[in-house]
Amino acid sequence: MTEDTENKRSELTSLIERHTINDGVIQTAIPSLFFIRYSYSSEKGYRVYNPSYCFIAQGLKEVWLAKERFEYDPADFLVSSMNLPVIGQIIKASNAVPYLSLKLEFTQNQILEVLNESGFQMTASEDARRALFVGEIELSLLDATLRLARLLDNPKEIPYLAPIYLKEVLYRLLQSQYGSTLAQIALEGSSSYRIQESIEEIINNFDKPLRIEELADAAKMGISTFHRVFKDVTAMSPIQFQKQIRLQEARRLLLSESADAADAAFRVGYESASQFSREYARMFGSPPKTDIKQLRDKFEDKTQSTEPIRL
Repeated sequence: MTEDTENKRSELTSLIERHTINDGVIQTAIPSLFFIRYSYSSEKGYRVYNPSYCFIAQGLKEVWLAKERFEYDPADFLVSSMNLPVIGQIIKASNAVPYLSLKLEFTQNQILEVLNESGFQMTASEDARRALFVGEIELSLLDATLRLARLLDNPKEIPYLAPIYLKEVLYRLLQSQYGSTLAQIALEGSSSYRIQESIEEIINNFDKPLRIEELADAAKMGISTFHRVFKDVTAMSPIQFQKQIRLQEARRLLLSESADAADAAFRVGYESASQFSREYARMFGSPPKTDIKQLRDKFEDKTQSTEPIRL
């Protein structure tokens, strides 16, 4: 990391720290920009990443997509170009040196707008690549990121300048080593574009039976090709993808609504409570009842020690 890059990272670290008093994920005054602060190594967090660009100013984190592990720190950036179920864990943080990062969410249309306005010459490709990737942060991208974040100290400028600086960040991402991979989600006709539509269909109807033939037909692919391309993009099969979405939602129901395991299983689309319990334990490490008790006990411990828990 060059001296100039380190100076800008240091400024961004200070800015995030000033705008995050407590641990947690903070929605900033800039639409789609979030700051994250944690003063302790976290539990594993199961969630669906929206299309987003993430940068760690201070600390270290690992993210799992199916069986693939991605580790990144202030020398890197991470992009999820589609909605993906992942496991994330902060592995370097303390009270003295908290984990500090930002997440900037974006849409397919915003990528397309930058492509059209910038004159990038990219064509739709049949080759599909992984929708989650880690790249080396470059000064131009960090500079654009910092310029956007600085607007929080000048809130009156946000309505006019934030859309411009957001485009600049996306422009720099499209110039990066993974720019062509990111661009494919916005190019109608590409394999990535079609798989993205299938992902949305699965997420929106996760509690319904999976109709592979219908998904493949909508993607204009044969069934075997659809399976192969879907796994190229997501690192998992359509059934495994749906299962992760279902189990994440079931865990949320068990935690937030005090539903029992059988009710949660039914609501997320399982017909067999025993199958649900087996697959739940395989994903989270314990059967539903045990897992939820452990989570609540940890929450109480954190509350008593005045530290929030990150689930």
